[in-house]
Amino acid sequence: MTASRAPLTRDGLRVKIIVQRVRLAGAEYRVIRPAGPLKNGALYQAGHPYDLLVDRTDGRRIGTLMLLAARFPRSLIHLPMRATAPEPWFGRGDEQPLDLVLVHRAVQLRPSRWKRLRERIAAGSAPRELRTARLPDTDLRDGSEGDGAAPAARFAPQGTDRLRRHLHAETLLLTGSTAAFRTAARQVFAVTKDGPPAAASSLYINGGCNYHVCRSLDDWRDLGPRDGEPFHVEYAPSWTR
Repeated sequence: MTASRAPLTRDGLRVKIIVQRVRLAGAEYRVIRPAGPLKNGALYQAGHPYDLLVDRTDGRRIGTLMLLAARFPRSLIHLPMRATAPEPWFGRGDEQPLDLVLVHRAVQLRPSRWKRLRERIAAGSAPRELRTARLPDTDLRDGSEGDGAAPAARFAPQGTDRLRRHLHAETLLLTGSTAAFRTAARQVFAVTKDGPPAAASSLYINGGCNYHVCRSLDDWRDLGPRDGEPFHVEYAPSWTR
């Protein structure tokens, strides 16, 4: 396998999106989703943790959408991921594929409303705007060097910068602050940077302890009973041909 070593360019923080505005229970929601389907990005609940598997390209798209969630606190970011082709190296057969919704805490969306809101989005009655979102690399870089991403700690910070989880209607809703989403994006971009050269070696084993590239969006050692399940991001070589 040939590893991609291309540095992060301006295109790395550009993503084509669809924007919709839908009303529910007297409130209007601005919903953003990627303009094209994710081919190599899948989210599973497998046992207790949540596992997000990404290749380089779609991992960067997901990381950029996390930065959008940080920059636009009044918008919901919807990533339909259940339709992604299953990652062929992953699985015991009991995994539940999930969609992902990024919710800035300023939105104050009740998780129980998501199913009805998704139905409004899918109905096609709300106008769709196709746009290209461009973000400054400082949203990700935070003063670092190299391919643009700040060095990501093995675990993300706790406290107010934690991403809270709510599982509803086959969707994981991640709720947090601007800082929390930017920290999460750096973890995802770190995986897309370090994954390809590691996967080019013969020692790379998907899901194999110490033989794959991954990050956690939280320190599982500090998770309490009310914090939800740990969120694990792993690099997986492209699986859609």
